[in-house]
Amino acid sequence: MRSLRLLGNVLWYFPGFGFIDAIFAFLWGLFFTATVVGAPIGLGLMEYGKFLLAPFGRAMVSKSDLNIEQNKAWKAYSTLVMVLYFPTGLILAMLAVVQIALLFVTIIGIPMALVIAKSLGTLLNPVNKKCVSSAVADHLEKRVAQAEVGKYFPEGHSAAEEGLRDAPAKIQGG
Repeated sequence: MRSLRLLGNVLWYFPGFGFIDAIFAFLWGLFFTATVVGAPIGLGLMEYGKFLLAPFGRAMVSKSDLNIEQNKAWKAYSTLVMVLYFPTGLILAMLAVVQIALLFVTIIGIPMALVIAKSLGTLLNPVNKKCVSSAVADHLEKRVAQAEVGKYFPEGHSAAEEGLRDAPAKIQGG
């Protein structure tokens, strides 16, 4: 799996020129951070630039999913700034959609297009986002899945695990 991620990142750099996207995201982040007023957006865009440096080994997640405590005033200010950023984010997202369409023209561009498509939410709302390794993102997804299973099996996960163990036999007609 690690070698596939490495291959994806190499393809992202050489035929895909993904580092250009990373540079633009980082420069937009610096611009917004330099305005001081747009600091929450700038910090999020710089995290997005970090993600674009190695997109096949990283993921963008919300800081609230990571249980990172934030100042309430900062969160309120970030929400206000996010409303002001929305037109710019919409323009960046539309440019990304054009880039996705152009990448889908070639077979080798499809994985790169999927990376950009996966990160459209970050372009629209970069506030309070964090770039993490894929392992952390996978763990967060497992935690969400376990909570979902807990809704259907409130007495505990043992019944759910028992049902999952029997699932292959039921599928095969056993």
